[in-house]
Amino acid sequence: METIKVLMIDDNENLVGMVKEYFKNNNAIDITLSALDGEEGIKIIKEQINNYDVIILDLIMPKKDGMYVLEQMKDQGINKKVIVATSYNATDVIRQVSEYGVNYFILKPFDLEDLEKRILDVMRKQDTKSIDFSHSNLQVSITKILHELGIPSHIKGYQYIREGIGIIFERPETIGGITKELYPELADKYDTTVSRVERAIRHAIEVSWNRGNWSLMEDIFGHSVDIDKAKPTNSEFIVTIADKLRLDFHKVA
Repeated sequence: METIKVLMIDDNENLVGMVKEYFKNNNAIDITLSALDGEEGIKIIKEQINNYDVIILDLIMPKKDGMYVLEQMKDQGINKKVIVATSYNATDVIRQVSEYGVNYFILKPFDLEDLEKRILDVMRKQDTKSIDFSHSNLQVSITKILHELGIPSHIKGYQYIREGIGIIFERPETIGGITKELYPELADKYDTTVSRVERAIRHAIEVSWNRGNWSLMEDIFGHSVDIDKAKPTNSEFIVTIADKLRLDFHKVA
């Protein structure tokens, strides 16, 4: 496979530098071009149309924002793969972004490994012309609730919990097999062991209990766990959040 050339448009110079450093020795992906605002970004998009395959686009930027870039691309018939990466996670914004043919929406702060996977996924799915709204909205909702519960995104348990909630949400039949089905699936995906998955999730829950939003915890876990006496088990934590999201999504639908 040819190297995927990426144009990153983001006003956070430190983040752009981190992404460039991460992909510096990557044989599959190269951060070929970058811009620090939407005005510069759309200029590069038009003038160097053949020099990039994927655009990583922030929404909130000086001079011209990400929505302006998307509008200009649509008006001028520029059809390129776009991953929107932003900390702005309002549902109506995601819907608006989806109307511009965006391929994926990733919420900051994100893991660089996740960004790498998204870039590869977007390029594999050659026929994908618009964002998978339901999946992306679910991922945004999971990320938002884990951040509010005080779980830092850089620890392994965060990744396992986020993935586990998504699996339980999509496949409720897995609830009865957390240890025998979910843990092995997570261990296989992240190339680790079942025991490490279990320990990392437990550690993440402990961190959450020490630094999280107590009113949110009461709202989520109060009906199923006596939070004054004990933290929820790994299973209770993952399943309860998945259930809450399922109810929330059902209300929206």
